[in-house]
Amino acid sequence: MAQRSHHRFLGALALLGSLVVSVDSRADAISAVQLLREGGCGGTLPPARALRRIASLDRAAEQWASGRTLASAAQITGYEADSTRGVHITGPESATVKLLRQSGCRTLTDPSFHDIGMFHRGLETWLVLGSVHIAPASAQGPMLASRALQLVNDVRARGARCGEHSFSPAPPVKLSDTLATVAFGHAADMAKHNYFEHEDLAGHSPADRVRAVGYAEKLVGENIAYGPKSADEVVQGWLDSPAHCENIMDPRFAEMGIAFAAGQSSRRGLFWVQLLVAPKA
Repeated sequence: MAQRSHHRFLGALALLGSLVVSVDSRADAISAVQLLREGGCGGTLPPARALRRIASLDRAAEQWASGRTLASAAQITGYEADSTRGVHITGPESATVKLLRQSGCRTLTDPSFHDIGMFHRGLETWLVLGSVHIAPASAQGPMLASRALQLVNDVRARGARCGEHSFSPAPPVKLSDTLATVAFGHAADMAKHNYFEHEDLAGHSPADRVRAVGYAEKLVGENIAYGPKSADEVVQGWLDSPAHCENIMDPRFAEMGIAFAAGQSSRRGLFWVQLLVAPKA
């Protein structure tokens, strides 16, 4: 994994972080689940939307593997579930899709589930699916995403100077619902567990989270911020920071997802996540 930039600062209104990583796609049980959901278990069931990988459900899967009941495992890790279901498989990685189909295809493609976590040990894999109602910070979320897209594409069309580096005009990016879902999952996780990092509490990078929903990527960039109350404010804060500005101006990126969530503990402001991705051809 090649890391290009990781920069964060606290300004008058915004705490910001940026990261760009390039990764090779790698098959695992969660990728297999996403493929099964997308294809409706080989066309036998209706297709379902991709799941968000959640750090607390990774921990719940580990607790379940250690002998706790699934309900208590989710509870002690802080995942306030409306419902949870688990799937446990044993076998080589090459048989993962077959084993998942045999063990719980109907569970894995249940559209009521939104989140997933995984724990792997030896030949065994434990998967925990869950759903919890997490309301966005505002019903204006889609409107703010559209405004952020306009601001980003306006500056890409003009070109910009990011610190000591000048960037020529770049092609526009387009919004991706899949990337917005991944962005919201990380924003909500930071808001709920009161941390501010590109790497989540389970050690997953932005590229890991993008890959976990089955998105085929060549390059992933992430900007995060805490505090801004509007799309204009958060985008301007990123443009004022060289590393974040470079992410926004990188001509390789073609798709964007942006989301925010309200803090739930000592930090009551908004946590923002912007993903910029170059998809594989």
